[in-house]
Amino acid sequence: MRQSNTKKELTAALYVRLSRDDNLEGDSYSIVNQKKLLAKIAKEKGYTNLLTYCDDGISGVTMDRPGYKQMISDIKSNKVSAVFVKDLSRLGTITLKSAD
Repeated sequence: MRQSNTKKELTAALYVRLSRDDNLEGDSYSIVNQKKLLAKIAKEKGYTNLLTYCDDGISGVTMDRPGYKQMISDIKSNKVSAVFVKDLSRLGTITLKSAD
């Protein structure tokens, strides 16, 4: 039996988010820079198909973000095999309330 030499196309999700609060952090968090960085890393890891999900100007405190929700839907549908983010805070943040 002859094996095919074609490599299965690997699909990665690139999730970028910029909150209104991030403007104070400088250019390193800009949407464009996040996309460039994540695409470079994903390609270095062998991912050939890149899907970008973006939420610009939306806080990570809420999970009601269109790009995030679409990415989660695509993950559940097995459309992507990996997710790349600049740092975990891009996915979301948890606020803890103290018990008084």
